[in-house]
Amino acid sequence: VIYCSDEFFADSGRMLQSTDPVWIEDKYDENGKWMDGWESRRRRDGRNDFCFIRLGSTSIINNFNIDTSNFTGNFAPAISILGCCVPGGTTDDRVVDGSAVSQWFDLLDQENLEGDSHNLFSCKATQPLTHLKITLYPDGGIARFRAYGNAWSDDTKYQITGTNVISKKSGARAVFANDEHFGCLSNVLEENDPLSMADGWETRRRRKPGNDWGIIALSSPAKVHEIVIDTKFFKGNFPDTFSISSTNITEPDDDALIEKSKTWDLLIERKKLGMNQIHVFNKTNLLHNDSITHIRIDIFPDGGIARLKLIGNFLE
Repeated sequence: VIYCSDEFFADSGRMLQSTDPVWIEDKYDENGKWMDGWESRRRRDGRNDFCFIRLGSTSIINNFNIDTSNFTGNFAPAISILGCCVPGGTTDDRVVDGSAVSQWFDLLDQENLEGDSHNLFSCKATQPLTHLKITLYPDGGIARFRAYGNAWSDDTKYQITGTNVISKKSGARAVFANDEHFGCLSNVLEENDPLSMADGWETRRRRKPGNDWGIIALSSPAKVHEIVIDTKFFKGNFPDTFSISSTNITEPDDDALIEKSKTWDLLIERKKLGMNQIHVFNKTNLLHNDSITHIRIDIFPDGGIARLKLIGNFLE
């Protein structure tokens, strides 16, 4: 914990301890009943208590466990969680004052808590994170805070096993895109890091109903267990959401694919995107694990992405 607005009754660092919370009946200190967790004083000013946490390493978070064990009449009624990702070497004070943070991501909208319980929630975001901001509404205590996920390594870039089955090196190709005004769909199949906004796929501003989309062919059938979308350099022009559909066709006709792609099975339903960042969607986000030969990516309503990777294994 790098900053806490109030920890009058119990130190915020206790909620990160690896041990289970304990109840000691007759233990009191100079401020009142000793509690094994974080507990703030009673708010009287209409504001909310909060704290900032620096993660042990850059990580992708999947789930939260907000443990209010032993907190009955003094637990926090509700909680929300934000996250951010800042460069290595950033000082804690620059995270707290926001000067080093380009964007805070919603990881958990305000949710009600139950006292003396394990409150389990899914994380909304999929990008790598370095810091969290926990807000209590309006005050109170929690015994333990747990965030579950996977460490992220810059050296291994996407922290995944398998092959990018839609890279140009593997023989994948862009079949068709309805709009390539500012950048070609084939750019997203490159393996190297994007060099600029021009090094991605970008459509013009859409002024009519609908959305933009493109079709990509794999070199051979594959199964996918992870999707990575990079919006690097796209800040005011990234898509709001995206989805991907897939099919398995043995003798494809490129011209026929355009119409047929409208009825392909969803591989991942519409998900939010953020600016200038890497988004990772693991197998829990995927709707099937069938063999695929082609995908259709839909962006809503328009915009640009730098790279698209489907991580999996070829079957042939």
